[in-house]
Amino acid sequence: MKTIDELLAEGVDGKRVFVRADLNVPLSGATITDDGRIRAVLPTVKALAEAGAKVVVASHLGRPKGASDPAFSLLPAAERLGELLGAPVAFAQDTIGPAAHDAVDGLQPGQVAVIENLRFNPGETSKDDTERGEFADRLAALADVYVGDGFGAVHRGHASVFDLPARLPHYAGYLIATEVGVLKRLTEDVKRPYAVVLGGAKVSDKLGVIDHLLEKADRILVGGGMVFTFLKAKGYEIGASLLQEDQIPVVQDYLRRAEERGVEFVLPVDVVAAAEFPDLKTKAPANPGTFAADAIPSDRIGLDIGPESGKLYAAKLADAATVFWNGPMGVFEHPDFAEGTKAVAQALIESSAFTVVGGGDSAAAVRILGFDENAFGHISTGGGASLEYLEGKTLPGLAALEN
Repeated sequence: MKTIDELLAEGVDGKRVFVRADLNVPLSGATITDDGRIRAVLPTVKALAEAGAKVVVASHLGRPKGASDPAFSLLPAAERLGELLGAPVAFAQDTIGPAAHDAVDGLQPGQVAVIENLRFNPGETSKDDTERGEFADRLAALADVYVGDGFGAVHRGHASVFDLPARLPHYAGYLIATEVGVLKRLTEDVKRPYAVVLGGAKVSDKLGVIDHLLEKADRILVGGGMVFTFLKAKGYEIGASLLQEDQIPVVQDYLRRAEERGVEFVLPVDVVAAAEFPDLKTKAPANPGTFAADAIPSDRIGLDIGPESGKLYAAKLADAATVFWNGPMGVFEHPDFAEGTKAVAQALIESSAFTVVGGGDSAAAVRILGFDENAFGHISTGGGASLEYLEGKTLPGLAALEN
């Protein structure tokens, strides 16, 4: 895979460089609540602009289903990018229409433009190769060179991720190069003990990665809503907690295989539970209680791992040489159910291991709970992409850059 450093060595002065970024930031109205993904693409955009390129930044945001929707406009992201760059950023109100061409044609060397949400055009996500290809052709008309730097989208076979690189000279940006380097450290010649912490709501979302990690990891620590299917598989009483009953046989097979292979599955010994799911807007007290993991009352919902579990998980991470964490331990957005996630984050900070936070809600938790991002080895920008890489899948966006 050619990198941006090779492109810069070749020279980009006056060239139109299309940067496929991931500006899919969380919004509250028009306010960005976490600009981490914008900051992640800054090194690539800055390097190109400083080298005299005319930089055309493109991304998706949300799922607008192929039609223009003001709620999913990239305008707030474009404005924030300009603030971080300390320079004006032009914004085109379409993707391949007159506004996009005017914005790009108006760029001087060293200037940056952002075009509107790629998913406002049905060709971006189409399963029809012809429709997707036609959209890629029209995007290619805006640029001379392609730089892929939207790691959070590389597991999608979308026009701007998979088809467009085939139409232009293509290179990997700094973010993608960094992400791939980190993931190789989790899959090739891993330093041991290798511990994996998995959370999130549904065990079905993690089936592939668990299956693959049973061949790689030394310990797998489980939390979040998905843990209750594991506890139920062991015959525990889980009350009214989230349960994917159809996954119990799969989970039981995982537990059996882990025992056969000497992989330690770590499950909570206690949980924090409440009578109902908390209000995440008002953060009103939820009157939680702590219960043994095998004896959650029938009228209670498990919403976090308990304090003894937090200590247990920290102890299991203390001697690790490599740690990958994907998914919070509980409903961390509410203060009554954030302690388990805090315990894991703090354990990673105190560890001497190479620590990787696998994007998505885990990365959001690190920021929302006030942890120093620099205290972790790496915080990924792509939860789904990271998981699919660890599953051993071919990611279309990476394959396109390698061709």
